Amino acid sequence: MTAPAATGTAGAAPARRSRRLPVRAPDALVVAGYLALAVLLTLGQWGRPGRLFHQAGDQVLFEWMLARAARAVTGLENPLYSGELNAPDGVNLMANTSVLGLGVPLTPVTLLFGSQVAFLVAVVCCLAGTATAWYALLRRRLVDSRAAAAVGGLFCGFAPGMVAQAGAHLHMAAQFLVPVILALVFHPDPRRVWRHGTLLGLLVAYQVFLGEEVLVFLVLAAGTFALAYAVVDRESARRRAPALLGRLAVGVAVALPLLAYPLWFQFFGPGHYRGMPFHAYGYQLDAASFTASARQTVLGDDHLPGLLAPNPTEENSFFGPGLLVLAVVIVIWLWRRPLVRALAACGLLFALLSLGEQVRLDGTSTGIPGPYRLVAELPLLDHAVPARFPLVCVPVLGILLALSLDRLRPAAGADRLRPGDGAEARVGAVPVRLLWGGAVAAALLPLIPTPIRTVPAWPVPAFVAEGGWRAHVPPGRTLVPVPPVTGAGLSPAMLWSARTGLAFPAPGGYFIGPRGADDPAARWGAPDRPTAELLRRVAETGEVPVVTDEHRRQAVEDLRHWRAALVVQGGLHHGDPVRRTLDALLGPGREVAGAHVWDVRPLVG
Repeated sequence: MTAPAATGTAGAAPARRSRRLPVRAPDALVVAGYLALAVLLTLGQWGRPGRLFHQAGDQVLFEWMLARAARAVTGLENPLYSGELNAPDGVNLMANTSVLGLGVPLTPVTLLFGSQVAFLVAVVCCLAGTATAWYALLRRRLVDSRAAAAVGGLFCGFAPGMVAQAGAHLHMAAQFLVPVILALVFHPDPRRVWRHGTLLGLLVAYQVFLGEEVLVFLVLAAGTFALAYAVVDRESARRRAPALLGRLAVGVAVALPLLAYPLWFQFFGPGHYRGMPFHAYGYQLDAASFTASARQTVLGDDHLPGLLAPNPTEENSFFGPGLLVLAVVIVIWLWRRPLVRALAACGLLFALLSLGEQVRLDGTSTGIPGPYRLVAELPLLDHAVPARFPLVCVPVLGILLALSLDRLRPAAGADRLRPGDGAEARVGAVPVRLLWGGAVAAALLPLIPTPIRTVPAWPVPAFVAEGGWRAHVPPGRTLVPVPPVTGAGLSPAMLWSARTGLAFPAPGGYFIGPRGADDPAARWGAPDRPTAELLRRVAETGEVPVVTDEHRRQAVEDLRHWRAALVVQGGLHHGDPVRRTLDALLGPGREVAGAHVWDVRPLVG
């Protein structure tokens, strides 16, 4: 997720390395290749509104967030809060993954083509943008070879963990600012502290609106790298420390005023919560996952990853044995370089942290305590999901690959050393270069990503999509999709709302909020209402309950709480049992344009 290596190679002619390189046709081809690959990975959904990526509930959440950002821009509404979901209480969007940093600039796309297209464009931008940003940093700061930078950027943007996150978690996949932030933090030029610090503060503030979790990992990884670098090269670290600390101080001074109100709103505003609705330490990785193949790769399957990762979106450590062996060889080969030693220390630490409080191997607990146990209660880390720590290893491995491939570029003169190369000369012999290039290809080929898997989704009923509901829902009242999901699940309310541009307010939804008005402890969704629980149970089991007068009285009370005007049922796997239950609760409904509709205004007044 983050990269601990934006510093120049020690003594490697920083003035030449930090200069702005002209953009040439080969650079444009590299970026076009990244874009083409990102589009290829999302092909399962383009032009197919009835498909969602495999973690369907997460996609619906982010489609809704993108639609809400567009609504905030066009309606000049508060982007940090919304009453269109979880009616009548609303949702604190700043306390959720609102990805305003994507949603605001994508507003024209959302308005013209809808939330699904906006989501797909966001996925493409996150993957290709992250790869491009790393390519630019590698090319300008760390390597001479364009091919080496291209391979490094490719891995940083399209590693198995990045693809797994992109299909569900836009806030984790949006890492295109990470290399830029690191380039400013570890800039080799000691001058322009104010300029670089100001840019740093602005980018950090923007990253908050892309994903705060990525920023936390970035701070932790950059700090770890800086400490490791200071240990292995004290003289260089001492020389660069004043400018680095100056940039950080200016950056903090710029970012804090910009973030003061949003962060206050997040932690103290309406709908704020405390803690998390799940135990972060439960999301850890199996040690065997580091040598396994992820689902979304050419050698992947559905069985083994399911045993080694908590869910399909957290397959962040599936690097395969070949790449890990290459990484060890590279570290030994380039050990004299402080950069490489600091990278190795950072990558190893975050890999170990991902193993959680107790190490598992092949699905079995080993009884060995994991290092995460030492930091699990620390602020920030107590909310960090251990399974995501290997995302830090992605750019570490990408940089190491680029550094090794850069050695294959023939030098002008036999084995000519570059300043700062120390004893490691370029690989001069053609057979050796071919052998190493082949080894890198053999390690990376099994990691080639495959198109993100999709699953079918019930379409938005025409009655909702075409606006037939408008005549029945007066201002201040809500439309209640069935079932009114209030927990961590696929929410018809959010999907219908997103696909219609938040045309109507609805109860329920998939978000994190407080347990109650007097209890700020976090939970998924709003506190369950009895009728919501009843309908969800019928939708899951297909069993029609015996509906009593007490059920009917409770239904009216819940509908009044939701300020309901219409109850609408679209496509469901157990649609007939749900319809019969609603008929028993509310009286006979009617079928209108692909939906079953109950006008409940006479019941709730």
